[in-house]
Parts: sequence; C-alpha cells; structure tokens
Amino acid sequence: MEWSIYIILLPAITGCLLLVIPEKWKLFKGIVTFIVTSVLFYCAFQIFKIQTDRFIFIPFKLKTLARFSVFRIDNLSKMIILFIGFLGTIVSFYSLKFIENRNIYKGYYTKFLLTLSASFGTVLTDNLITFTIFWGFLGLTLYRFLRGNDMRSAEAAKKSFIIIGASDSILIMGIGFLWLKAGSYFMSDMSIELNDGVAIAGFLSLLIASLAKAGAFPVHTWLPNYTESAPASVSAFLPAALDKLLGIYFLARICMDIFIITMWAKLLLLVIGSITIIIAVMMALVQHNYKKLLGYHAVSQVGYMVTGIGLGVPLGIAGGLFHMLNNVLYKSGLFLTSGAVEKQTCEEDLDNLGGLAVYMPLTFISALIFALSISGVPPFNGFVSKWIIYQGIIEFGKGNSLASHLWIVWLSAAVIGSALTLASFIKLISGIYLGRKKVKFKDVKEVSFIMWGPSLIIALLCIGFGIFGTYIVLPKLIQPVLGEFGYIGLWNSQLVGGLIVAGLILGIIIYLIGNIKNIKVKRQFVGGEIISEEMQYPSVEFYKTITEFKLLNWIYKKAIEKYFDIYDWGKKIVLWCSKILSYAHTGVLTLYTIWIIIGLIILFLILV
Repeated sequence: MEWSIYIILLPAITGCLLLVIPEKWKLFKGIVTFIVTSVLFYCAFQIFKIQTDRFIFIPFKLKTLARFSVFRIDNLSKMIILFIGFLGTIVSFYSLKFIENRNIYKGYYTKFLLTLSASFGTVLTDNLITFTIFWGFLGLTLYRFLRGNDMRSAEAAKKSFIIIGASDSILIMGIGFLWLKAGSYFMSDMSIELNDGVAIAGFLSLLIASLAKAGAFPVHTWLPNYTESAPASVSAFLPAALDKLLGIYFLARICMDIFIITMWAKLLLLVIGSITIIIAVMMALVQHNYKKLLGYHAVSQVGYMVTGIGLGVPLGIAGGLFHMLNNVLYKSGLFLTSGAVEKQTCEEDLDNLGGLAVYMPLTFISALIFALSISGVPPFNGFVSKWIIYQGIIEFGKGNSLASHLWIVWLSAAVIGSALTLASFIKLISGIYLGRKKVKFKDVKEVSFIMWGPSLIIALLCIGFGIFGTYIVLPKLIQPVLGEFGYIGLWNSQLVGGLIVAGLILGIIIYLIGNIKNIKVKRQFVGGEIISEEMQYPSVEFYKTITEFKLLNWIYKKAIEKYFDIYDWGKKIVLWCSKILSYAHTGVLTLYTIWIIIGLIILFLILV
C-alpha cells in the first residue's frame, strides 16, 4: 500500500481503537499516540523523498468511490505533510506530561489522531469533494477539543464552530461555482481566469474558507478567544500551527493552481494581509492574558503569509511559504512554553507573574528564542522569511498596476508590524520571566524533560532555519515548489550568525575572567527609598499608555464592545431577523394562510 494511504488510515484506525481503552490508562494511550505519530513522521519523510509528482488512485470497484479517492503528491503537498508529521510528533510527546492527571481531557488522544488523519487527507486529496469532507472534519475536532467546562470556553468553542462552519458552507457553494466553470472537481484540472461573475464568486468563496481556517481578517475573531480558553498543547497543535499550515496551503492552491490571479485579486489579498498584520498586533499590545496575546500574534503572522502569496511574484510567494513554515516552529513553541508556565504557576495573567527565569531557565531560553524569531530579529528564522517578503514587495513595486504603486503601503505595514511585535514580546518576556522574584513562586521548578525537551528542539530549529535558511531550507523546501528565483538584496546569514555567536562567547569569557567574587550586592532604592519586596513595577503598566491616545482609545473601546467582530455582527443580524419573523407568529389562522399564499406566489415566480 502507498505511504499516502498509510498516513491517513493509521491515525484514524488507532484513534478509534483508543476510544475503547479506559481513560484511567491515559499514559498508555499517550505512549501509543507518540509511537503512532513517530511512525507518521517517518511516513511523511518517505513521501517527502519522492522525486516526481504523482497521482495515486485507490482501485475501488465502484467508479463513484474511485473518483473521490484520487490523491496527489507534489512538492507543495510533500512540504506540508513533512511539517504536519513533525508537529504531531512534538506535541504528542509534550502532551504525555502536560495532560497528566487531568480528567478534563477526555478523548484527547483520539481527537488528536483523528485531526492528524484529516489533515493529511486534506493536503493529499485532489478531489474538492473529498477535500471538503476532510476540511469540515477538522472544524469538528477543533470544536471538540474545547469541552466547554465554563462559560468562557463554551462561548469560545461555539464562536469558533460557527465561524469555521459558516466558512465551510461558503466553501461548498464555491465548489459549485467551480463545477459550473470548469466542469470538474479535481484541482489539478483547473486553471480558471477571473473574467466573469461565476469565477469571481468561486474565488471569493474559496478565499473566505482559507482565511477563516488560517485566522486572517475579517474572519479571525474566533482565534484569540479559542487560544485563551484552550489547553496550551491544543493551541500549539491547531490554531497556532496546523490551521495555519492548512489555511495557507489552500490559499497557495487557490492562487497558484485553481485560479489565474488578476491584479484586483492581488490588491484584495494585499489589503487583507496588511490589515491583518496591523490590527492584530495592536490588539496584542494591550492584552494582559498571555494566551490571548499569543492568539492575536497567531493572527498577525498570517498577514505576512497572505501578503507574500498575494504579491504573486516568486520571491514574495517564497517568503510567504517560508514564513508559514517558520510560524509552525516559533508559534507552536511559544504555546508550549506558555503551557509550561501555566502548569507550574496556574497563572494566565501577566500582572500576576514575573521573575520565572531563575526558576525555569530552560523554558525561559526557549521562549526568548521564539520571541526573537517571531519579532524578526536576525539571525533567527523569522527575520529571513520577513526579509524575503520585504524584497518581494520591492520587486512587486516595479509593476504598473495600482497595487504595485502602493508598494510602500504594504512594506510599511510589514515593517511596522514587525516592530510592534518586538514591543509586545518585550512585554511578554519581561512580564513572565524577568523582574523581581515573587515569594509565591519560590517553590516553582523547571518542568520535566518531556515538556522542556520539545521546546528546546524547536528553538534550535528556529536558529538553524535562520542561519541556514537561504543555503539549505529554501533550496530544499521552497524552490522545488516555485522553481529557481533570485534575491535582490544581500544577506549572509551564516556570517552574521557566526559573528553573533562569537560576540556571545567573547562576552561570556570577559564576564568569567572578571573579579566576580568582589562584586558588591546592595539593596535597590529609588528616590532615596529602599525598594521593599512588596513593591513591584509590572511591565504591562507601561503599555497602558498606548490606549490613552485619543484615536487609539476610541478604537480600543469599540474593539472591546465588539464593533469589529464579524461574529457579533452576524449574531445581531440573526437575532434581529428572528425578532422580525416572530411578529408573523400571531396565532391567527387567516394570517398564516396569507403567508402560505404569498410564499407559493414567490416560488412560482422564481421557478417560472
């Protein structure tokens, strides 16, 4: 049997079998899941090594079933599958300790494996009907991971299910438009020009589905609420990484395979990408709950991916895809380190944390690397992908279209977003790990290897993807998808990385050879007063000044009131329509008869 069939069936069958094992054997179920995910990673690597594009047909006797069982292996799907396999292995190992002795995670490993199965199926299938089945199932597992044990998580689960479910319904409608236009359900058979209403409606329908899955403006509002309520391992697995992989994968299929993208479509994508970057990072700046802060950054990073792919030039698309892979690393890593903090302190608010670097040094080092990576600080991986996107924007600006003339707008949004990302992660790192040690955390210790090990592995990959990004990662992962492309700027990541490492080593040597023993330690004082243990200067207080600007204050107030939440607007419209329709329910038979007659007349006019 083909590797691609194994990779879909193995987690699905194992996940179903785990249902019959009692929950008290949670550790056994976790070990089985880790073994299975390790095998899946091996299978993914074997698929990645396949040299040529190929189609796989399952020989069902019924031709109807055979048509829906066509799988496609190309360079794009191989790259995504490899990272899904890696993510599944890392998070399943982390989960062995994270959900230990927690009864609220009933059926966790079954949902975990079924999610992996559906993810592999989504990426491998070539038939849009089969794609929709796998895609929709992922929305169900996303919902089921939040059990709704309190009002906050119940509301977050409902919100995510409604937004994702609504976008899936629009996806089905879009597939109908594609059938009318192309006469086929196979993505490999399509290359549709956006030259009429049917094609444009199909493009917009599929675009909404991909943006909702990835968590981009304006269908992003479910994601911060979800990460605030979900377990850290779930956030690291689904909304932070897996949903980004699948959403941007589908966007790449839409823009590179299914449709021939026009300039107005590029303009639309660039507007969406730029708005997503700015509004999400501005919301992240004022958050006190670090899980929600990370959720807004998960949204903001999607903006870079959408911008890169929306440029339509090889350099921009390469940057968008590379940023998608980098996001899997540092974003999942940030949630894994946040899970370690949550497990050891039972705190989620930055106001109640601080000084944990002394107690949890390995978690702190990993979190610091992830923060520098997502902020685009060289030589980490986030800088390289953002740098390529910047180059793509400059190259795109050489065109003659309206979108090209506005290149400075897209570049400014990307650069400002990166600067604000760094500002918000200074807040997160200082709020959790730096500052004065708190007495209540004196018994806090570093988490076990099972939890800090995955974070440290991902942190090393962030460094490696940064230093060797243009020499190994891009040629091996991105260029096979797009073909050869050149750079318009110069960046020697290996040289810069070597200089930074050399500087760090030199600084450590100078520190060690100094007369450390003679350093005097005195109590701190400010304004002539000795600072007591009770006096604290939380970093989050500094960021409150952002909301005091008149324009920003008004915007933040409206955001709190959910003026920019598409879910809240939809809820209000539905309730208003329901209220209007309720006036028709008077209990008078004559009025009901009139409504029936009017309805029949409308149906007659439509059908005739």
